[in-house]
Amino acid sequence: MENSIKPKSFWKKPEGKTGMLFMGLLGAGGLYGLYKVLPFLITIVENTLYLGILLAVLGALIYIVLDPKMRNLIFYMYKSFMRWLTGIFIQIDPIGILKSYIDDLKDNLKKMNKQIAVLKGQMKRLQQIMYDNKKSINNNLKLASAAKEKDKKGIMILKSRKAGRLKESNMKLDELYKKMEILYRVLVKMYENSEILLEDIEDQVMVKEQERKAVRAGHSAMKSAMNIIAGNNDKKEMFDRALEAIADDVSMKIGEMERFMEMSTNFMDSIDLQNGIFEEEGLELLEKWENEGVSLILGNQKDLLVHDQHSVDLDAPIVKQKHQNNQYSDLFNFED
Repeated sequence: MENSIKPKSFWKKPEGKTGMLFMGLLGAGGLYGLYKVLPFLITIVENTLYLGILLAVLGALIYIVLDPKMRNLIFYMYKSFMRWLTGIFIQIDPIGILKSYIDDLKDNLKKMNKQIAVLKGQMKRLQQIMYDNKKSINNNLKLASAAKEKDKKGIMILKSRKAGRLKESNMKLDELYKKMEILYRVLVKMYENSEILLEDIEDQVMVKEQERKAVRAGHSAMKSAMNIIAGNNDKKEMFDRALEAIADDVSMKIGEMERFMEMSTNFMDSIDLQNGIFEEEGLELLEKWENEGVSLILGNQKDLLVHDQHSVDLDAPIVKQKHQNNQYSDLFNFED
C-alpha cells in the first residue's frame, strides 16, 4: 500500500505552476531584453569584422612595404598600367620610336648632303676670289713698281694701297676659308658616321623586332610577375629597356645633328661672297661649337677634325665607311 503512492512532481504541485509561470515571464523578459540589445550586438560584430579587415589590409601594406619582391611587383604593375595608359595617346613602343628615328635620319642625311654640296660651292667660290685677289695684288704691285721707276709717286701710292687692301682682305678671307674647312670636315665626318648609325638602327630594328615578338610571346604578364616575385630578371622588361636605351641614344644624336646643321646654315648664311664680306657672328657660332663638350656623333674625332691643319680636298668623294660591329649589340648581352 505504501509503495503504490507516488509523490507528485514539482511541476504538478501548486508551486510548480507558479514556477512555470515565472519561467515563462523570465523567458519573455529575456527575449525582450535580447530584442533591445540585438542592435548593439550587431554593431559589435560588424565593428569586429571591420577591425579584422582593416588589420588584414594593414598587415598586407606592411608586408608590401617591408618585402622588396612585393614592392617590385607592385611597382611593375603600376609601370605596366601607366605604360598602357600613356600608349593610348602617344607612341612609346621602342620599336615604333626607332622606326620614326630611321625616317628622321634619312631626311637629315639628305639635308646634310645638300648642305655639304652648298658649302663646297661656297668654298670653291671663295678660293677663286682669293686667287683673283692675289693676281690683282701682284698686278697692282707691278704697276706701283713701274710708277716708282717713272717717278709717278701718286700712282705708286694708289696702287700700293690697293694691293695692301686686297692683301688684308685675303688674310680675312683665308681665315674664313680655314673655318669653312673645319665646317666641311665636320659635316662630312658627321654624314659618314650618321650613315653608319642609320645602318646600325635599321639592322637592330629588323632583327630585334622579331626577337621581341618571340620574347613577348614566351613571357606572359603572369610569368613576368612570377619572375619579379622570385627576384629574377624579367627578360621582356630588360629587352624593352635595351631598346629604349638605343632610342634615347639615337634621339640625342639626331638632336645634335639637327643643331649642328642649324648652326652651319647660320654660318653659311652669314657669308656674302658676292661682295666678299662675312659676319663675325657666323665665326663666333662655329667657335662656340668647337669649344663645346664631346660630340655624341663624332666622339674623340671632334678634336682631331677641329685641329686638323691639312687642306681639304674638295674634289675627293665622300667614301662610305666600312661597317664594323653594331654599336648597340652589347646592350642585349643579358642572361636569360
